[in-house]
Amino acid sequence: MSASSHTPVLQGLRVIDFSAMIAGPYCTRWLADLGAEVIKIEPPDGDHMRQRPPLRGGHSAYFGHLNGGKRCIALNLKQPQAIEVARSLAAEADVVVEAFRPGVMARLGLGADELRARNARLIYCSISGFGQNTELSERPAYAPIVHAASGLDYALGEDAEGRPVGSEVPMADVLTAMFATISIQTALLQRERTGSGTTIDVNLMDSVVNAMPYELQAAQAGISQPRPRYRPLRTQDGYVLVTPINSRNFVKLCAALGHPEWAEDPLLSSDGARFRNWSEYMRRIESWTRERTAAECEALLSSHGVPCSRYARIGDAMQEAQFAQRKSFAPVADGPYEYMTTCLPFDLDGSRPRPGPRVSPLGGDTAQVMREWLGLTEKEIDSLVQAKAAFL
Repeated sequence: MSASSHTPVLQGLRVIDFSAMIAGPYCTRWLADLGAEVIKIEPPDGDHMRQRPPLRGGHSAYFGHLNGGKRCIALNLKQPQAIEVARSLAAEADVVVEAFRPGVMARLGLGADELRARNARLIYCSISGFGQNTELSERPAYAPIVHAASGLDYALGEDAEGRPVGSEVPMADVLTAMFATISIQTALLQRERTGSGTTIDVNLMDSVVNAMPYELQAAQAGISQPRPRYRPLRTQDGYVLVTPINSRNFVKLCAALGHPEWAEDPLLSSDGARFRNWSEYMRRIESWTRERTAAECEALLSSHGVPCSRYARIGDAMQEAQFAQRKSFAPVADGPYEYMTTCLPFDLDGSRPRPGPRVSPLGGDTAQVMREWLGLTEKEIDSLVQAKAAFL
């Protein structure tokens, strides 16, 4: 089936997105990529991410990456009229996604019970740091907090003083966006079978812990040694990563490095021995890589079936033919600017879902959505604007 004839799998699905920052917006952007009509509701001053660099003429490409393909409306949820508009939109929707601190939506009159009482088929997905009803539910939580609290930062390594390495990439947000997307699609399938909607509780803490199966099991087994760490190995002009994970890779590595005798060396001859003598193992490989360029190491080891890669920065990696062949990026227009964003990493019958072509300005779709979804007249829309409940 050609890309042009492929009907987006979620076409006809209506989603209301009350979330900001990363986890919720990325989830709903992926739903939009799959064909859903996503209405993003923002406060009068907009999602915080609209101010985050990189900026082009005041337009945040970071925001655009997370929110391309959505229609954006601006409501002041402190005003009763705006709350009623939000309720009316949810009554016409299939999915609501929110990422306020637990309890906030209910206090606004926009909680799952109230909205699902009006729309029994509604799938209501709440995203939070620690879940909706736990001892930590009220605790402020961004990705770095959850990285620290979950054990992820220590799992990523420690420096010479025992200080956790940590991660600059908001993995908790990205993982939670993925699990939220999975949970919503699971709930859609359940709705097909039962006719009823679902209330979903997905959180950053559980999402991160799900990404650490080895660490979770090692902690329960009382194993203090961390998993083997494939560290950067120095070359003549940079670094490479070599990952001979199993015995088959190890034998191929010995042949490629010109040291077949290592396969019989008691220090390295078994998985357990290599694990116990990991530093020596990496030292021997690095003694070989130091005498070659990174490109030579990558080419020679890969030709022998040994997993190896040069270290690349994202700007360099984007130039790889791999991405062009996979159609991994697509342009998005953001005002007068255009840049590339990622496509979902899978094909459906040979067709790769693509992101929406534009980023909507703050309040750019308010009037149109109210006309199309709620049937409001221009006079009624003007009244909401005058009351500072809605912003165009």
